[in-house]
Amino acid sequence: MRDPDLGFEPAGVSVVRCLEHGYPWPLERWHYHDEYELQLIVETHGRAFIGDYIGHYTPNHLVLVGPKLPHNWIAADVSSAVPVRNLVTQFLDEPFRKGMALFPELTDLVPLFERAAHGIQFFGISEEVRQCFYRVKESRGLERFAEFTRLLLVLARCEDYQLLSTVGMQSSEAPSSLERINTVLDFLNKNYAQDLSMGDLCGLVGMSESGFSRFFQRTTGNTFTDYLTHLRISKACQLLTHTDQYVSSVCQEVGFRNIAYFNRRFLELKGTTPTEFRRSASAKK
Repeated sequence: MRDPDLGFEPAGVSVVRCLEHGYPWPLERWHYHDEYELQLIVETHGRAFIGDYIGHYTPNHLVLVGPKLPHNWIAADVSSAVPVRNLVTQFLDEPFRKGMALFPELTDLVPLFERAAHGIQFFGISEEVRQCFYRVKESRGLERFAEFTRLLLVLARCEDYQLLSTVGMQSSEAPSSLERINTVLDFLNKNYAQDLSMGDLCGLVGMSESGFSRFFQRTTGNTFTDYLTHLRISKACQLLTHTDQYVSSVCQEVGFRNIAYFNRRFLELKGTTPTEFRRSASAKK
């Protein structure tokens, strides 16, 4: 399902689209589209979902997702509207592939485009990208294209990055299937701390457990159990970063009932213990 154009420039005006999104925003849901999308979060914190990746985001979070890679950013604890939450840049693959046949210099972008199939998070260039974004947005014609290629060059040259999704998911779900998975994901995002079973979710969408299991993994790249664990650990990271709650309290609040199991899964997914994660997060503030 391709997203509707909500406030974009008319087709054909430019190879690149630039938008400032506020919060709330109609497309804060699991979705995908034909374009590459560069997301720079400027306000709020919450959870990022890119392919089978689930993680915590804060301001200056910068990610490029490839065509048809499902994604979503869900803000947490926002008590009022936010005028500009994120800066969004979208562009199609085809014009650049055709351009490479005429302008060999554009082939320098191939590694960047290939990595984007997994979603790329960049570090240390958010302010430079923000300035590039506004130069692109405020320019027209050849100048606009020149500014945009400078933006792509900044991304292509960045060596401090992380690939997010373990597989380059290429979603082809029908609109009805996406509505169904969004019903499930919305329920999980609101009730992740409860004792949940796959059977609880099958009833939401009228599927058998075996059918739901296949559908969920095909659509999200995770099993139901792994997705729920990632979701809980992501929330734990937020609490460890932004509160002074004891680790045992965080464990209970996000839905784990056993502190030893919580510590073990946290270490497996984050490569560090909850206490070490909090210490590292505090040092970066």
